[in-house]
Amino acid sequence: SDFSVQVQEDLRCPVCLETFRDPVILRCSHSFCKACLLNWWTEKTIRECPLCKTISEEREALCNLVLKNLCESFSLRKIQKICEDLCSLHGEKLKMFCLDHQELVCVVCRDSEKHSSHRFRPIDEHKGKNEEKMKVFDQVKVHFSQTAEHIKVQARNSETQIKLQFQKLHKFLEEEEEVKVCALKKEEKQKSQMIKEKIEALRREMSALLEAIRATEEELRASDVSLLLNFKMRMDRVQLCPQLDDPQLASGALVDVAKHLGNLGFNIWKNMKDTVSYTPIILDPNMANPELILSKELTTVRCRGKRQLPENPERIKGFCAVLGSEGFSSGTRSWKVDVENQPRWELGVLQDSVQRNGGLWSGLWRIQLCDNKLTAMSPPQICPLLGVKNLKKIRVELDLDRKKLSFFNSEANTHVHTFTHPFTHRVFPYFWTGVELPLRILPTEITPSSALIRYCKIATNNCT
Repeated sequence: SDFSVQVQEDLRCPVCLETFRDPVILRCSHSFCKACLLNWWTEKTIRECPLCKTISEEREALCNLVLKNLCESFSLRKIQKICEDLCSLHGEKLKMFCLDHQELVCVVCRDSEKHSSHRFRPIDEHKGKNEEKMKVFDQVKVHFSQTAEHIKVQARNSETQIKLQFQKLHKFLEEEEEVKVCALKKEEKQKSQMIKEKIEALRREMSALLEAIRATEEELRASDVSLLLNFKMRMDRVQLCPQLDDPQLASGALVDVAKHLGNLGFNIWKNMKDTVSYTPIILDPNMANPELILSKELTTVRCRGKRQLPENPERIKGFCAVLGSEGFSSGTRSWKVDVENQPRWELGVLQDSVQRNGGLWSGLWRIQLCDNKLTAMSPPQICPLLGVKNLKKIRVELDLDRKKLSFFNSEANTHVHTFTHPFTHRVFPYFWTGVELPLRILPTEITPSSALIRYCKIATNNCT
């Protein structure tokens, strides 16, 4: 290496140009071999430094012990290096590499019985191949390091989105809880107040009755004439008091527990529909071409220029497209896409077996808008769709059981085109755009019945 060459130069005597032997140092800080310096002074009348001409005395030529140790170590390493380059059996230089035994050999070893019929390569050639492998390994290492960093970024961003979504849900549930509890407490207060008023009325009537009884008892202790005069009036007053033997509550006096608790979770879910949405197709960022940008919700895509992303096998590289995160091999699926003001787009499905790093020749069924012309394409077949204009929202319907892929004008509810094909492999929803304007998958309204059907399907699958 350059460093070794520089060290070798620094350890050379300026006079003999060999590695220092018994180096001595003068007061000017220059060092020489002791024998070289003495020979130099023998030929000179003045004892001066051979380099800077500084005059020195012989007694000033001191042994440079540090330099001496360095030179001895350097010489020893040179000897070891020479020995390493020689065959330990034959003392010949190691020039060949045995591919079968994976070891360095000399020409004598090569011709020996031990290495008979073995394959050999010159050391330089083998070294070159190993260096090429190292370059490849270094590139792979860099790629893996970038991928590891990308995974960390993905995890951080996903965690942030998860927390934001749960914050929204927590806030909604807290608000719903407050509304439900307030309604319950309001009814409790109203009905408690009603019972309180009835109790107060009964208390007043009971007080009046007790007063009448007390007065009657006093009059009974009075004279006969007084009793006869007031008896009828007292009896009439007592008869006016309510009968307390069987008190009755009014209808609806209790808290309507069924109203507050019945289908509570379901009713909360119905209210939640206004704050959350369901999109039937979610875009997969791991399958997106590096030139595409996806929204945080993974429902919108636009073209924005190439980014540095890991080259994972799933990623589409040969064309500017992205796939849905879920592939389908049976059943029916439907999704809507907003293409309003989009000058260039493609929608369809891509077969799972298609190579994703080159041009598409088969396994892709889609309709394409380009230069204001709508075309149905399934290479090598191309079918112009004349008369179809002003598409704003497109509904894609995939019926794998009936082997059909259909496209509709969602606003006018009119048919655009249908592909009929026996889809033998799993297919993924396919989206292509070549502009910065967003291509957006529209959310689908979930009705209670559809949610119940989906829940039943999940429950059935779990049972089986």
